[in-house]
Amino acid sequence: MAVRDYLSVDDLSSRELTDLLDDASAMKAKPDQHTDALIGRHVALVFEKPSTRTRVSMEVAVTSLGGHAVVLRGDELQLGRGEAIEDTGRVLSRYVDAIAVRTFGQDRLEALAAGATIPVINLLSDRSHPCQALADLLTMQEHVTEKLSGTSVAYLGDGNNVAHSLLIAGAKVGMDVRVASPSGYQPDRDVVQRARDIAAHTDGKVIVTDLVAEAAEGADVLYTDVWTSMGQENESDERAEILKGFRIDESVVSVASPNVKVMHCLPAHRGEEISAEVMDGPRSVVWDQAENRLHAQKALLVWLLAQQ
Repeated sequence: MAVRDYLSVDDLSSRELTDLLDDASAMKAKPDQHTDALIGRHVALVFEKPSTRTRVSMEVAVTSLGGHAVVLRGDELQLGRGEAIEDTGRVLSRYVDAIAVRTFGQDRLEALAAGATIPVINLLSDRSHPCQALADLLTMQEHVTEKLSGTSVAYLGDGNNVAHSLLIAGAKVGMDVRVASPSGYQPDRDVVQRARDIAAHTDGKVIVTDLVAEAAEGADVLYTDVWTSMGQENESDERAEILKGFRIDESVVSVASPNVKVMHCLPAHRGEEISAEVMDGPRSVVWDQAENRLHAQKALLVWLLAQQ
């Protein structure tokens, strides 16, 4: 059987994506029934970027399924320094059963996967954040509707890796995905076009606009992320000035659905991309969203390793 990787949400079919969400729900409901799912399995967790939620949720996911997590920092490896990235993939494939990586360029993940003979998982790259997207859909399924098709989500702010994965994931399940970002900060055009191509087959919708009201009006979900990602710190003042009109606050909430849920992939900067009142208010589901990284990744690990 061919090895399956998870470098992008687009690596899954619509059916596989919905099945994974169902598996994650089942594992969350009855975690004690899955404690031996990865017995005898070893997973390398490679972090070239710092992490809180990703590091803890993945290590706990592997361990709680009965597996062994080998956690490695980028500076502890020869990854791309004295050794070709493909060779690192070949070597790790002889020791472990899967490799999960939090890195910079998507090309690094693709090179690692090209050399590996085991599944490679994208824990975050500058291009996409597919594990976050799984947790996002699981959270919407819990708090908005079990049938995600037709659900509207408005993402406001920087059209970054999180926005990219949300666009693809939402399109895969037939959602109405709206992204509001200022010119120069909108999602990559090829990602938007791919999401639209997918949506054409799933009855989904994809809108990219520079108008907050157009995206937020009647939305079932409001979503945002930090305005300055890792590696962009020298742009933080400029970004704050340009993106200040794309904050989620009570005025934005007031034009969304009366039952709107508010999401943020964290870490959050209250008073910047989201107000403290909304972040800590009754519409917020960000803590369930953070917890769901664990359950979604458990389902992903079991599914990927079952493909071998």
